[in-house]
Amino acid sequence: MATLAGDTATTESFFKAASATGTEWGAVVKACLDELGAVEGCNLGFLYITDALAEHATSMVTLLRGVTGIRDWVGTVGIGVCANDEEIFDKPGIAVMVARLPPEGFRLFPVVSGDMEPLRRMAGGWLDKHGAMLALAHADPRHQDLAGLVVSLAESTGAFLVGGLSASRSEFPQFTIPGNTATMVGGPVADGGVSGVLFAPQVPVATGLSQGCTPIGPVRTITAAEDNVVLEIDGRPALEVFKEDIGELLARDLKRVSGYIFAGLPIAGSDTADYLVRDLIAIDPRAGWIAVAHHVQSGQPILFTRRDQQSAESDMRRMLANLKKRVKTTPKGALYVSCIARGPSLFGEGSQELALIRETFGDIPLAGFFASGEISNARLYGYTGVLTLFL
Repeated sequence: MATLAGDTATTESFFKAASATGTEWGAVVKACLDELGAVEGCNLGFLYITDALAEHATSMVTLLRGVTGIRDWVGTVGIGVCANDEEIFDKPGIAVMVARLPPEGFRLFPVVSGDMEPLRRMAGGWLDKHGAMLALAHADPRHQDLAGLVVSLAESTGAFLVGGLSASRSEFPQFTIPGNTATMVGGPVADGGVSGVLFAPQVPVATGLSQGCTPIGPVRTITAAEDNVVLEIDGRPALEVFKEDIGELLARDLKRVSGYIFAGLPIAGSDTADYLVRDLIAIDPRAGWIAVAHHVQSGQPILFTRRDQQSAESDMRRMLANLKKRVKTTPKGALYVSCIARGPSLFGEGSQELALIRETFGDIPLAGFFASGEISNARLYGYTGVLTLFL
């Protein structure tokens, strides 16, 4: 978690959000515009669309830009989107949020896929003058080195990263810079890398990360490994230790652990006991090893975690309570990126994640999406929820 605050903004920040569903993209955009109402003075828009409408991405952002007069828009596609108190999951819909921020308080950056030169060309002068406290990043999950790309973005900007990976069964659009000047590349929609918006210290924010899992055993040490296969833990066969930690009932029927038990890889140096949650992808009962969806090595810590509705809700409440202690004013707006494995499939119907946020912080404007991976502090997570509050 992080609280990031700088100089007091010279412009009072303001946010307003809306959502709508429907199969006809023009009608959906119009419904959001009607709900938003007057947006005078707003200079940044956030747009999240479900993948059922992905083919209309360019048309939607062009219409929003034209009607609102807001030039800069960021966002991407998800299996679901959310706004205010509504989750729109696995059906056609959009979530829109508009903001009024200090004109020099933010700067969009184009899709970059490894070489950060386009970003430096776009925002280098702004970064030198203002510095970036936070970056909202949207990334294409098809990129071959996502982890390296996220780290490179953080190093190039000096920003604390939040955001997520686009989630789609069709196209993977990211809303980015309009291509209407010599210094700008691309058009309003692109894909293939990472894009987003940088925020200066004069836009104060606070962020929180909910893991959605509960550890079920102690932190142990991998003592033999090969690539993504854990051969030994604490000097014993890995499967033997795994069965010990998950308990006799599950150990008798290992088929039941799929989607319920995960590997947790603690992050070195974390002062909040963060860990990366990774799937168990294979178990060999005869050889006694387990395979996880991550490269592992000898000497690395490991723990096992349980993911269910109770665990997820408990950790969400913990994250929100910690944020509440650090945030002394009512947030002006919020962004929320949640995993596609969360939402109604984990918390049940009724937009429960958003209900927990509103229970803690009240009726604040909020927008976001359900991602295929989440970004927090230059790391890629899974099964998490990342909340960013604008203060």
